[in-house]
Amino acid sequence: MARGRQPVFRRRHRARPVRESSPGDSLPSRTRRPHQPLAHASRCRNAAGDRSAAGSPGVPCHDAGGTSTQVLGERCCVPAAVSCRTRGPGLRRAQDPVQGTFHALDSVLAAGLRAGEDVDAIVVGAGHNGLVCACYLAKAGLTVRVLERRRVVGGAAVTEEFHPGFRNSTASYTVSLLQAKVIRDLGLAAHGLRIVERPLANFLPLVSGYLKVGGGTQATQRELAKFSAGDAERLSAYWESLERVADVLRATVLETPPNVGGGLRDLIGFLRTGWQMKGLPVEVQRDLLGLFTRSAADWLGDWFESEPAQAVFGFDAVVGAYASPFHPGTAYVLLHHCFGEVNGKRGQWGHAIGGMGAISEALAAEARRLGVEIECEAPVAKVGRGSVVLEDGRELAGRAIVANVNPRLLFLKLVDGALLERGFRERMQRYKCASATFRMNVALSELPRFSVLPEEGPHHGAGIILAPSLAYMDRAYLEARAEGIARAPIVEMVIPSTLDDTLAPKGAHVASLFCQHFDPEVDWATRKQEAVDRILDVVEGHAPGFRQSVVGQSALSPADLEREFGLVGGDIFHGQLSLDQLWSARPVLGHADYRTPVKGLYLCGSGAHPGGGVTGAPGHNCAREVLRDFGRRMPA
Repeated sequence: MARGRQPVFRRRHRARPVRESSPGDSLPSRTRRPHQPLAHASRCRNAAGDRSAAGSPGVPCHDAGGTSTQVLGERCCVPAAVSCRTRGPGLRRAQDPVQGTFHALDSVLAAGLRAGEDVDAIVVGAGHNGLVCACYLAKAGLTVRVLERRRVVGGAAVTEEFHPGFRNSTASYTVSLLQAKVIRDLGLAAHGLRIVERPLANFLPLVSGYLKVGGGTQATQRELAKFSAGDAERLSAYWESLERVADVLRATVLETPPNVGGGLRDLIGFLRTGWQMKGLPVEVQRDLLGLFTRSAADWLGDWFESEPAQAVFGFDAVVGAYASPFHPGTAYVLLHHCFGEVNGKRGQWGHAIGGMGAISEALAAEARRLGVEIECEAPVAKVGRGSVVLEDGRELAGRAIVANVNPRLLFLKLVDGALLERGFRERMQRYKCASATFRMNVALSELPRFSVLPEEGPHHGAGIILAPSLAYMDRAYLEARAEGIARAPIVEMVIPSTLDDTLAPKGAHVASLFCQHFDPEVDWATRKQEAVDRILDVVEGHAPGFRQSVVGQSALSPADLEREFGLVGGDIFHGQLSLDQLWSARPVLGHADYRTPVKGLYLCGSGAHPGGGVTGAPGHNCAREVLRDFGRRMPA
């Protein structure tokens, strides 16, 4: 049997008790229960997609004893309408002073599943990819349990209150890459997900003047013509070139990459891909090769001569990448941000009403409808063959274990090294994770007023790039490498409250600040405030009075991102998007098909193809491979 192909799971007729797994054990079996939504001991509607706007009255939740508890705010005791049962005398609830939500103080067990009872699949991590995978598995008739370390589902795609009355997306902060097929297959709109488009894609304020991108090709050409007539003339050809290559990428996003050294199926996959590449026009092949290997600066230099044009299009090349735009390979990072769409419109960026948590809440609502059990505040300490051990000592069995976890974290911390070959562990130790990202949310008493365009307008709803040139981005990288923190960081500001009035009190606003470069190895316990000050200085330089309008803020250093969300090195992509960590090499050669060296253990997070961003693609693709090993078809 070729490596990477798991044997088809066969059911036995009797459940066996959970026991300690050993390298030679087969996967635990269980008695099959009919596939149907399970009865919930506690159910809360507010987090399930039919939630009302912020500030609305709560809905009653019924605990196991049948008593009604009034839940205030946006989320329920265990978010995403998770049903709960305590092991003690009852479920204690307390209001979280930061989030303004209720959560379980006790460890909880999902209703309908007893401790020690095994299921078809256990998903470790209720980030969006974990939830996507769980939904597809349940839709195909498997019993699924999801375990989440935090008290809310969503991983980095979550909306939380960070200052009284102000909510915002905590980590991930904008929508484009979420796959339309996932939205459609899982009926996310029916669960309340609504995505609105930005009025402009980007706004680049300069020392003198500005550049706006969006509103149509002609509008952007008029903007570019302020700096270079040639740049304006070449814009259409640039977008057409990028779109042709993005189409090639789109065709692979929901496919399983073939494994190097795999079997016949993998060989056929390589041959099919090679044939498809051979059929592309020569100019597309040339652009594809260039975008995978060249620097963003080189690529953009072929198209644009003005610094503002190169900066506004080159910003995407350093998002999540601890690199200079002059580094080879950064052109691909730019391309990676171009294959998305919003509401059927390619290349658009948008906002999920209610923040990124609305995506996760809609996914969790669909998962619940399909009978998936979601348990929050259930950190996993150990992942083995056919079982996981929680930090509270419980061992739970599943015929398949699906990890929505950074590969380094999974294989170097959670999986027993005895289950892995030495060579594989060494490759995981070399797996690159670092994105030099610092993330802030800011509560504002008023909209920022930019020196070059002070009036309120569509530019406030754009991605506002505070980095006037590729040279500026290069300096930020070099300063971070030399000193740990860029003296003048790269900042993208998004003000989602201009599109969504559920996030802030009337007349006030929230701003997301996505900032680079900040070395993950810095002692962030002592230098975090220094980074905050430098970020705010950059914004103040473009929007005088910004500091004075700040009424509250939250800040996440690379260390905070790792601690809170498992983003090793603060890497928002679960591993760098470099050529040696893409497609059949993601996370490593020989294991690109979502299967791992541990029998029955799968990888469904962004450390698998096609990589990072809120796409849902790794979860979708992993579910297909799990179902293949169960002898089932992927549901539509």
